[in-house]
Amino acid sequence: MAPARRATAAQSPRESWRREAGRAAGRAPDARPCGAAPVPACALSPAGLALRNMSLVAEAFMNQLAAAEPWPENAALYQQLKEDQILLSDNAASLAVQAFLQMCNLPVRVVCRANAEYMSPSGKVPFIHVGNQVVSELGPIVQFVKAKGHSLSDGLDEVQKAEMKAYMELVNNMLLTAEITHPRYGSPYPWPLNRILSYQKQWEIRRKMKAIGWAGKTLEQVLEDVDQCCQALSQRLGTQPYFFNKQPTELDALVFGHLFTILTTQLITDELSEKVKNYGNLTAFCRRIEQQYFEGHDKDSPATASARCAKRSLLR
Repeated sequence: MAPARRATAAQSPRESWRREAGRAAGRAPDARPCGAAPVPACALSPAGLALRNMSLVAEAFMNQLAAAEPWPENAALYQQLKEDQILLSDNAASLAVQAFLQMCNLPVRVVCRANAEYMSPSGKVPFIHVGNQVVSELGPIVQFVKAKGHSLSDGLDEVQKAEMKAYMELVNNMLLTAEITHPRYGSPYPWPLNRILSYQKQWEIRRKMKAIGWAGKTLEQVLEDVDQCCQALSQRLGTQPYFFNKQPTELDALVFGHLFTILTTQLITDELSEKVKNYGNLTAFCRRIEQQYFEGHDKDSPATASARCAKRSLLR
């Protein structure tokens, strides 16, 4: 009787590309990306379960060691190319992380790479490389920084923290989705890869839009949602310098990243930025954060590095 052959799942082009990008970035090609679903415990043998538990303990121990290490001077934030490639939503996310780290007084160098998305362990940008740790997206980065003893929201009570999370969810649901654009994606790559990656990105965006119920919305409906979001943010901010009075939180960093990107990115139409400009306290809020955390820094500051990537000045 012939021995049974083990079935091998065919890799998608994206999986193959990510594997190759992982090798180029020095990451183990078979490492499970952060956020990927773990193997269910019921599918493991007792020996396999014991090995997995040992792995989790070792990972927790390494995370504790990493948290005890001071923030290095050579920390780096990776994002796509600003002029040729980065989507509006990814640019906003990157700027939000930069603002958050600036508010924590943690230095970081901005690195623009065409394959940044494929260098990331989760496939998401931006991501930071701190020591031997790689962390992507604002939420996990906030937790990573908190483990190192830096937090912007420790002064809030439980009610305020819940309110902050609710407003962050509002921004992610409304502004993040409204910022999705696709024409520039893939342009740094030669044909036919530029077309393949562009179509792939468009497919991912359509799938996300359909999942959250935005696929059938008209431009007017999207702009109305953005206006309602800005109205809610404007009312919460009022005349305060920050959303929770005198000290910034991760909500301030997130809102700044999205509003600033909308206000300073040249698009085919100005309808999106005009919605934001209708709220004077929000534009003043963006200008205030830009002045306090991004202007007047040395040549190696995140603001200067970001401006070099963008090849344009910040909001004036």
